[in-house]
Amino acid sequence: MAMYLSVPLKKTYDVDFVKPLRSFIQNTFSSAEPDDYNTALSEFNKLRNLMITKSVDKHESALEVLYRYYDQLVAIENKLPITENQIRVQFKWKDAFDVGSFLSGKRSLAIASGAYEKVCMLFNIAALQSQIASIQNSDSDEGLKTAAKYFQQSCGIYGHLKDIVMSHVQQDPTPDLNPDTVSALSSLMLAQGQEAFYRKATNDKMKDAMIAKLAYQTSELYADAMKLMQLASIRELWPKDWISTVAMKQAAFHAMAEYYQSQVSAQAKNYGEEISRLQHANELLIASQTRGGTTFGFRNELAKVQRGLEAARKDNDFIYHEKVPEVKNLPPIGKAAIAKPLLPTAPFSKNFQDLFSKLVPLPVHEALIAFENRKALIANTEIGRLREATQLMNGVLSSLNLPAAIEDLSGQSVPHSVIEKGDQLKQCGGLDYINKLMSDLPELLQRNREILDECNRQLDEEEKSDNQLREQFKERWTRTKSEVLTKPMREEGQKYGTILNNAIQADKVVHEKYEKHKNAISILSKPTAEMEKALPSASPGAALQNSPVVQELRKNMDGVETLKAERDVVETELKDAKFDMTSKFMRALAEEGLINEESISCEELDRVFAPLRMQVADSIHRQETLLALIQNANTDFCNAKSSNQSAASRESMLKDLASGFDMYMELKGNLEEGTKFYNDLTPLLVRLQSKISDFCFARKTEKDELMSDLQRQIANTPTQAPPATPKYQGGPGTSSASAPPASSAPPSHPPPSYPGQPPQQNYAQGSYGAGWNAPYPQQPGGGYPMPAMPTGYNSYNPYMSYPQQAPPPSQGGYPYPQQQGYPQQQGYPQQQGYPQNNYPHGGYPAPPYPNQQNPQWR
Repeated sequence: MAMYLSVPLKKTYDVDFVKPLRSFIQNTFSSAEPDDYNTALSEFNKLRNLMITKSVDKHESALEVLYRYYDQLVAIENKLPITENQIRVQFKWKDAFDVGSFLSGKRSLAIASGAYEKVCMLFNIAALQSQIASIQNSDSDEGLKTAAKYFQQSCGIYGHLKDIVMSHVQQDPTPDLNPDTVSALSSLMLAQGQEAFYRKATNDKMKDAMIAKLAYQTSELYADAMKLMQLASIRELWPKDWISTVAMKQAAFHAMAEYYQSQVSAQAKNYGEEISRLQHANELLIASQTRGGTTFGFRNELAKVQRGLEAARKDNDFIYHEKVPEVKNLPPIGKAAIAKPLLPTAPFSKNFQDLFSKLVPLPVHEALIAFENRKALIANTEIGRLREATQLMNGVLSSLNLPAAIEDLSGQSVPHSVIEKGDQLKQCGGLDYINKLMSDLPELLQRNREILDECNRQLDEEEKSDNQLREQFKERWTRTKSEVLTKPMREEGQKYGTILNNAIQADKVVHEKYEKHKNAISILSKPTAEMEKALPSASPGAALQNSPVVQELRKNMDGVETLKAERDVVETELKDAKFDMTSKFMRALAEEGLINEESISCEELDRVFAPLRMQVADSIHRQETLLALIQNANTDFCNAKSSNQSAASRESMLKDLASGFDMYMELKGNLEEGTKFYNDLTPLLVRLQSKISDFCFARKTEKDELMSDLQRQIANTPTQAPPATPKYQGGPGTSSASAPPASSAPPSHPPPSYPGQPPQQNYAQGSYGAGWNAPYPQQPGGGYPMPAMPTGYNSYNPYMSYPQQAPPPSQGGYPYPQQQGYPQQQGYPQQQGYPQNNYPHGGYPAPPYPNQQNPQWR
């Protein structure tokens, strides 16, 4: 049965996705209804909890759960970004190799980052793959195939992590995510994958030459893994038997390569080479056994090699008498690299379905918003050109008192066009409606201003608190600065503040226009009889009723009405233009990985708006021609009635009424737009306030956790040693004359005596300090030797032995008797012919071979 090493899983803690993700959907995707995603959010939360509970199962069904959760993380990466300044969900993961010992403490890292969660999930996926591969039946063809597949995929994932971990975590990771660590794990998984191919080849009884190459490549891969695992930065990280196991396998597979190559030599009747390779294989397996100790798993192979070596020597001694060459002169075996790093294709799960498929990626969403802004800009620009031209035309007609002048030839009744304008104005609400809109604006403005001020207040308080704590704890206050995280929110708040200031200036202009035309609007709001009383009377001019000049003016005024009706149609088409940009942006993101929004938007807008722009330009050009005709005809009309001077005041009043109506319609539109603007701005500010409140709450929670950690660190910091006792209090250097009398009470517990220890001095002799120092002679390097404890005793761990120390020159040695029941631990047993391993940090050097100057096992 093959023995494989499997990577332990990282452990994590529960989080809540529902509230922060729902809040982000509500605040970001204005067209989305948050309640529609309650089921998806709940399922996402359950999926992570299931990932935590199922990770302990070494089964492919558990791996499928991890795949689904990881795929969902990838799917929402561009839709629901989990970062410190967007969706703030804190993910806390422990180091996979942390045993949680009392001395070393716990190693964990918590970051509000979806990228960090993905990195940890990839680590656990690769770890679970290694665990599933390690329990496969090595005697089964299907089991070896499964093991090889998962070891190669685990290798690919760890190799991928090596390249991305620092860019994704963006701070010092836990030791298990160190690039050196995942690189070593990738190399180890590749070696184990190659081992699975070797074992399948032996089960399938492939040719000896191929098996030898597979074994030699396996040995080389284990050698690479051993080098990486013994790097100083990570050497202490691994479980205690890992490096010895890897070193054992490296030598063992080199031995098996030599063994199978010896069979090739025997088949080629090169009996001397056969014996040389078998001797080398035997030496390598003995070295492997030394390294592995109890983990040595090649006993059957060792027996087979020794039997083969004995038989080959016997045959050569009695039959062939070939010279046995040295190992260094043997031809190289060659390598067969079958195992390759594999990275599963995305999505990892074959049955994956995105829970948030209705949401578009944020780049698409942002591109759609930019497109809508471009569309609104073009539509508003063209509509503005039409309305500006219409206002200019109305102003010219009002200055000419048209069409009222050609309707009021009797000089007594109210002109029909004025009556129509009065009726239309009253239908719109008249003066009371304008007054109501004017009084509502300040309240709406104040409401929005208060929300924005509250947003700024929360951000200021949070930043002030963070700066105070950063000043207090200096470099120990490790979290990201508030000014960095709040920059986007402050910029958004400043944008809304600028919008409000511009709106205030626009409100002032509207108020000035209202005061100027208030009297004319008031007259038009009255009944027809009261309007007639308000108009001055004039002498009749019925003689001009059917004159050619009046008929010409009436024809031109009909042209004005036609032009206005056409403009209403064009304006509606500009407002209601339809576009399908989502599919275009999604296609661009899928094909190119980014969206050139400007290019795509401009092309589509030009296609739809170009004909409408031409209609706007044509309408303005026709207006210029029409106004020229009207002005010429009106000149002739004025000359015809110039003899009648009594109509001047009446005509002036009619002009004011026409201007008042036009201004009423303009003010009504402006005030309604202003009211809508403030009402639409309120939910945007509320969303910003909600986002800031969530951010401040998350930062407060993070602050409390960090404060708690700092307090524990401060509480666990060892206190400084007390100062030396002054001489007059009996400290070092006190003379016998100044010492307290011998009757001074000694401590209640004198130092213990051990076998072999020199006789103790009288404890009560001299001062407390002198008496305490007396029986413990000082070491050459300073300090006092520790009294000998029974070998194998440790106050923290009674099964851990202390190394024996030589006694100081001034004192006899303390015996260290072996206590029954406590085995003497000396590391790996000392093998004859091999030097004792004195390497620091548990390193495993390559053992030398007997009678060999230049070993070739590597």
